[in-house]
Amino acid sequence: MNFYAIRAIYLHEMDRMRRTLFQSILSPVISTSLYFIVFGSVIGGMIPQIDGVTYGSFIVPGLLMLTLLTQSISNSAFGIFFPKFTGSIYEVLAAPISSLEIIIGFVGASASKSLIVGIIILITASFFVEMHVQYPLLMAFLLILTCLTFSLFGFLIGIMSENFEQLQVVPLIIITPLVFLGGSLYSIDMLPEFWQKISYFNPVVYLINGMRWSFYGISDFNIWISVTSLVVFLIVCIAGVTVVIKKGYNIKN
Repeated sequence: MNFYAIRAIYLHEMDRMRRTLFQSILSPVISTSLYFIVFGSVIGGMIPQIDGVTYGSFIVPGLLMLTLLTQSISNSAFGIFFPKFTGSIYEVLAAPISSLEIIIGFVGASASKSLIVGIIILITASFFVEMHVQYPLLMAFLLILTCLTFSLFGFLIGIMSENFEQLQVVPLIIITPLVFLGGSLYSIDMLPEFWQKISYFNPVVYLINGMRWSFYGISDFNIWISVTSLVVFLIVCIAGVTVVIKKGYNIKN
């Protein structure tokens, strides 16, 4: 294992976060603050509590998951797409580095950046609402696993995308709507029975409920369904990235 190569790729990607500090950190913080000001104040006044938790506190796990998913996918997808776009990826491929080391460097940096933003979001939320993390180890596990899984997913998107438009399709048109329709700002039990059944087919629902369980011990589903679905998706992403890298799809050709 060439740890020097992994470290070089990792630090290069992390340095981009420093250069784009406003986009990487301040933008999610401002967006989260606006969610609490608008939704927490306006809707929170109409819905005092959900399952014994104040509305402002209830939406924290959903907003956290929204940030983690979008940031992980975008960071990783752009991280591998930009070297393809500029042609600098060929310098990496020409170096004595294995595919695994390339994946670890890019995906590790993306997951780290998303984790940092996630922690900042939690700190920001603590200024607006009262939070109590009932299962901190489970929350940390889900944070890390979510960042890692969707960074791998973003890496796969970045490799398969051929232009900037394709790069933004999944985060903006698929992931964001799924998060908003996945109970990030409400409980599934508040929906009519028909829409509750439709929500069962939304995979993000299980991720948000798993995170909410780690905070308050409340969930619309069994916690093991959330953990299992995330682990299964991680395995699928690992398999997909491995196949694409080995075949050199959209990179070597």
